[in-house]
Amino acid sequence: MPTSKNVPSALRKWFVFHFWADISVAIPLFIAPVLVLEFVGWKHVDPYTARLTAAALFGIGIESYLGRNEDADSFRTMLMLKVIWSGTAVTGIAWTLWEAPQGRPFFGFVFLAVFVAFHIVWQYWRRKMALPAKD
Repeated sequence: MPTSKNVPSALRKWFVFHFWADISVAIPLFIAPVLVLEFVGWKHVDPYTARLTAAALFGIGIESYLGRNEDADSFRTMLMLKVIWSGTAVTGIAWTLWEAPQGRPFFGFVFLAVFVAFHIVWQYWRRKMALPAKD
């Protein structure tokens, strides 16, 4: 396993990128959920659920930024959270697109693609961080 100081700088940079990605979606979704979601094609918007989603994005994104300088053990814990969050988000978004209660808005597929991409990234780093450190 990587030592506590052996966290690749690329992973730390992914955490900072993840912070900006989450915050850039969370802020408008939290402030104006109906306006934002109707703009991207949602037919019906539940502002409670939208703001709850924004809160999750704030929490996970801000923790990415705050935890970017932590040790390897902290990264492994944060990566597991990110794998679970992105994996269940992929499942939930895909299921919803399949059921099509909102039709199939283009941005539903964009959100799905973003979560799939992050899921792949987090799975890659989770596996890489689980490998023994090179001497």
